[in-house]
Amino acid sequence: MVLDETTKKGLAAAVAEARKGLEQGGIPIGSSLMLGDEVIAAGHNQRVQKGSQILHGEMAAIEACGRRRDYGQVTLFTTLSPCMMCAGTIVQFGIPRVIVAENQNFGGNEEFLRSRGVEVTVLNDPECIEMMRGFIAAHPELWDEDIGD
Repeated sequence: MVLDETTKKGLAAAVAEARKGLEQGGIPIGSSLMLGDEVIAAGHNQRVQKGSQILHGEMAAIEACGRRRDYGQVTLFTTLSPCMMCAGTIVQFGIPRVIVAENQNFGGNEEFLRSRGVEVTVLNDPECIEMMRGFIAAHPELWDEDIGD
């Protein structure tokens, strides 16, 4: 799949956040929000760093965006398929498009999102697949905690 420049930019911002989380000893899941070709917010999973049950990458990016009345033109990028909590938040705020870097390590809720009218694209990005695979192998207990196992 050939990515356009806007998709490359949104993905790069999400991957940079995932790397930041990994460097901090956390779970390497990052997310970004784009409006047109501008990254308006980004965040990474901070469950370990902040002792939070809900600060997943998507939630951190939405939180970083601050108050916003309308998400109708926003695209959310995430390095890993969203869990049900994050998918529900995407639906609740009316985010119409989600670009998922990978869903090999966690097959999230793409069908739920699609059933609610969200356009979902899965990129199967090799870098994101390998980053998450390596993390899960090295830290299975943190991964199990993150996904609720």
